[in-house]
Amino acid sequence: MPGTDNIEFSILEDGTIKITTDKVSMPNHVNAEQFLRAVSQLAGGKTTRVRRVDVHHNLQRVLNDHEKDGHTHN
Repeated sequence: MPGTDNIEFSILEDGTIKITTDKVSMPNHVNAEQFLRAVSQLAGGKTTRVRRVDVHHNLQRVLNDHEKDGHTHN
């Protein structure tokens, strides 16, 4: 079972940076999102997000908490 608030970085053979996150607690969610966006911007290139199937997602809660401030999970 995945933990919480963990971010794992891997550099793949082709130079791609792979970032895997477990569930992030609500107190750390915004900071984690901002950190990941900064890493993406600094690394340059195309960013792709893939939703993990082994982690429970409560999409309705996320939309309710973040939709009003423009925060997205695409």
